[in-house]
Amino acid sequence: MRETRSPVARIAFYTAVILGAAIMLFPFLWTVITSITPDGSLSKGPTLFVEDPTLDAYRTLFDTLPMWRIVLNSLGIAIVSTALQLVTGSMAAYAFGRLHFPGKNVVFGVYLATLMVPLQVLVVPLFIEMRALQLQDTYFALLAPGIASAFGVFLLRQAVSAVPTELDEAAVLDGAGHLRIFATIVLPQIRPALATVAVFAFMYSWNNFLWPLVVIRSPELMTLPLGLSTLQGQFTTQWDVVMAGSVVSIVPIALVYLLAQRHIIAGIAHTGIK
Repeated sequence: MRETRSPVARIAFYTAVILGAAIMLFPFLWTVITSITPDGSLSKGPTLFVEDPTLDAYRTLFDTLPMWRIVLNSLGIAIVSTALQLVTGSMAAYAFGRLHFPGKNVVFGVYLATLMVPLQVLVVPLFIEMRALQLQDTYFALLAPGIASAFGVFLLRQAVSAVPTELDEAAVLDGAGHLRIFATIVLPQIRPALATVAVFAFMYSWNNFLWPLVVIRSPELMTLPLGLSTLQGQFTTQWDVVMAGSVVSIVPIALVYLLAQRHIIAGIAHTGIK
């Protein structure tokens, strides 16, 4: 029996949803408004109404920093890291979800246990390893920690386990091996989960600050979070320029999420994660 709400309940529900959306959107709106507010007007305090909007902050941002190189660095690292995580994560998920080998559950449990280890604990060993291999201050050093993701493997393994095994059995009768089953049956069935992992991986790489700060020294390898951190001075800070840089960093993430929103919702629902 379908539950019907009274008009008062519907009004209260939609009011709460609109209020929650407004609260969530306010920081982004204030960031955009601050970025087009003249620097002198910021001394009067935060405002949502700009008398003389200007794009001078964006001009100063691109004049102060090599923004195009920085954005391309971040974009390239995020795309390559996301692609590598999809490849390694999907293959590992197929192994954990479809193959049978001794100690599989133990290995998977140990793999998941790495989720409890924060990046701050791993920074020093990773840096020592990069230095021993003479790979620090390189693009590969930026990519290395993002080649695989325990969370991505977990999410994709849930999706692989939800694919009916009868499809595999029918493919085996036709002479298909694991590689063909993986490429032609499993991957098309877990596309929503792949899109979800891709968005999470892209966001993590795009916003990553600590590891690039530790491993990068050359300005030409600087990523966007590092570039934005240089805009804050020791005594004074041009907040309109900082907010302009924040807008530049937010736009790609917002576009990626909007384009993949339907797949993210389907992926979360398909894997059964609450």
